[in-house]
Amino acid sequence: MGLFNKLFGEFVDVIEWTDDSNDTLVYRFERYGNEIKYGAMLTVREGQVAVLVNEGQLADVFEPGLYQLETNNLPVLSTLQNWRHGFQSPFKAEVYFFNTRRFTGLKWGTKNPVMLRDAEFGPVRLRAFGTYAIRIADAAVLLREIVGTDGHFTTDEITEQLRDMIVARFSSVLGESRIPILDLAANYDALSQFVLTRIAPDFQVVGLELASLLVENISLPQEVEAALDRRTSMGIVGNLEQYTQFQAAEAMRTAAANPGGGGNAVNLGVGLAMGQKLGETLSLSSSSLPATAAPVTGGPTPPPAPGESQFFVAIDGRQTGPFSLKELEQQAGNGQLTRASLVWTQGMAAWTPAGELERLNEWFAAMPPPLPKA
Repeated sequence: MGLFNKLFGEFVDVIEWTDDSNDTLVYRFERYGNEIKYGAMLTVREGQVAVLVNEGQLADVFEPGLYQLETNNLPVLSTLQNWRHGFQSPFKAEVYFFNTRRFTGLKWGTKNPVMLRDAEFGPVRLRAFGTYAIRIADAAVLLREIVGTDGHFTTDEITEQLRDMIVARFSSVLGESRIPILDLAANYDALSQFVLTRIAPDFQVVGLELASLLVENISLPQEVEAALDRRTSMGIVGNLEQYTQFQAAEAMRTAAANPGGGGNAVNLGVGLAMGQKLGETLSLSSSSLPATAAPVTGGPTPPPAPGESQFFVAIDGRQTGPFSLKELEQQAGNGQLTRASLVWTQGMAAWTPAGELERLNEWFAAMPPPLPKA
């Protein structure tokens, strides 16, 4: 700095700061050699606090107002009268302006998923994010603990540290709350207030106030969300048969509204075919379930089985089977199947005693006939 600039600076006796940024927390007023004249005017505006540091020590804190710096505790800056010091005053001081307005819209979020145990879904991983707002509560503490000698301290220099503090507390609170995953959205406000209460003392340690904290979203991993969407879709569809009928009816209505549209006709045919195929599949699935042995008289005719002949046997008025020939032979050997046992297989018109079938009669040749009734 040239001699002219230095001399010009010596006559400037108004110390003030107007903030033209949106992220400045602390600003150090720049003076040549940190020299402030005796009787200089200090202007502190609303939303500001000024801190005077004299010879490396915090001297005083000034609230909004106009001050004339002329106490004996302040450096006497009269360099024009101290030629023996070569324009270097022995009294040095610094003025730091602190922006005490609320800084809003600061972001926080989990870098890694938070592992939790849910009562319904078991172990799950959750991500969360939101916003918070801060403001300076104690300028002296903030200067000592965080700012130091930084002449232009912005929110970017501290947000990462604050975010880590919030995430750590949020993870603990979320684990302790034991709120089911599907009920988290209804408890965002309660979680926000709980985290705000728990973490506020940590902010006060560094001279800051956590003015507000909002939980905007808590989400599951993408693959878990996809599975949950499928489960939700099944619940919405409800009765599959009625849903299929509804789809077919919608396709018919669309086709009727566009009689000349070949594409719609094709879609209708495909839809009906799919519905028919689905019905066949459901019928086949139900028929493959274990039978509860319907009564012989008037009961439904069993479906034919491919390959080797399969026989159904009536035992105590109940239908059992189907059995292969080898299985029937074993039943005949242990007396479970007799000549009088009614059997049926594909191609037979009615249930018939086993002894009257040529394929089965040879098993009973060496067995005596049943005793005549008394």
